[in-house]
Amino acid sequence: MSRAFTKEIDDAPLPPVPERPISTARNLVTPNGARQIEQMVAALTQQTAATSDSDVLAALKRDLRYWEARRASMEIMDPVAEPESVRFGTHVSIRRGGSVKDIRIVGEDEADPSAGAIAWTSPLARALDGAAPGDTVEFEVAGREEDIVVLSIDGTGLIPARPA
Repeated sequence: MSRAFTKEIDDAPLPPVPERPISTARNLVTPNGARQIEQMVAALTQQTAATSDSDVLAALKRDLRYWEARRASMEIMDPVAEPESVRFGTHVSIRRGGSVKDIRIVGEDEADPSAGAIAWTSPLARALDGAAPGDTVEFEVAGREEDIVVLSIDGTGLIPARPA
């Protein structure tokens, strides 16, 4: 094929890997979240040293910059053994929509909603903040109000086992 039939864009280098956005909220983490951040930095440092593929290396370095920034800004929050109200680091049993759910309020990087860990910056965590057992909190979901009842609060770091 003649060079006359190719586009200049075909010869252009790939655009750089965009940086991962970093939250502007305080970087509160549980002790477990701090360990996870340290593990990510260590793993990415090893992977970066072990790769020679420039595209993979660029992505690894971008992720390493993100996790190093998160490590530098983390504020480790020690759990309160017997919290009186919902706050960062607590495990909360709630009744929502007729069912009981257990959630943990954790740092943004340790959030995993499918496992019951929600970020302290999430709308649900903000709505529950300061509520005590027995309190009913109004929470807006998709334009409608929903009542959430706080059943119990635990600060030990474990979601309490519920009897079957």
